[in-house]
Amino acid sequence: MRLELREVRDGDLPLFFAFMSDPEATRMAAFTSADPSDRAMFDAHWQRIRASDTVTIRTVLADDVVVGSVGVYGPPAEREVTYWLDRAQWGRGLATAALRALLDTVPERPLHARAAADNTGSVRVLQKCGFVLTGTDRGYAQARGEETDEVLLRLDA
Repeated sequence: MRLELREVRDGDLPLFFAFMSDPEATRMAAFTSADPSDRAMFDAHWQRIRASDTVTIRTVLADDVVVGSVGVYGPPAEREVTYWLDRAQWGRGLATAALRALLDTVPERPLHARAAADNTGSVRVLQKCGFVLTGTDRGYAQARGEETDEVLLRLDA
């Protein structure tokens, strides 16, 4: 399997929308947009992301097939990583490989991350990439319609 990161293209967005509106995936991610099925809201969000000079976002390809996205955003002292992979690709090591590839191209440190506490797959991806647990929080998870525990992580080197 060959993994590659590239600039996001317009043609990637319909795939991202399908990945990010998958009910099982959004439940696991927990902290999503208010309505993952709202295409207009999705398009407006991605327009802002792609226009921002403080966001680094890449399309993830596995063997030339778009499987997700990975990025870094936020103000300098609070830069945070984000990633989303097609649920059909979970468990193949792609999220870990994509995040590692992104970290190789983004020099800023520290970087932060957060995940629903029960999203063990995502927490494991972050830890494999060198993030360490720094605390916990609790917030309203749109995808679950309830307060949800989350873990906070940080990468210093």
